[in-house]
Amino acid sequence: MSFIKKLLLTSVFIFILPYFIKGIQINGFLSALLFTLALAFLNSILKPILIFLSLPITIITLGLFLIIINTLLVYIAAYFVNGIHIDSFLHGIVFSILISIISSVIEWVVGD
Repeated sequence: MSFIKKLLLTSVFIFILPYFIKGIQINGFLSALLFTLALAFLNSILKPILIFLSLPITIITLGLFLIIINTLLVYIAAYFVNGIHIDSFLHGIVFSILISIISSVIEWVVGD
């Protein structure tokens, strides 16, 4: 049940974020919900593989390369979900950082 709460809360915040970031467009709450599901799936399956493959670069950049990995996953999720458009890479970076912060706060508040 807590997964559904986290999913819905994250979707609400993802739906609200384009009002603050002008380079992101989301066409509806259903698109935000599907985007959140796609991002959760990619974070659980693809992210550990990407982290392992980019471990030397991540170590050299002291972990800052993880922001690029998160941005890449946001772009992949946006590619698979209709109704999500990211204008530029900088907007994608800001969007992914804000999603990470929001997800961490929701995880902290809702917990298991």
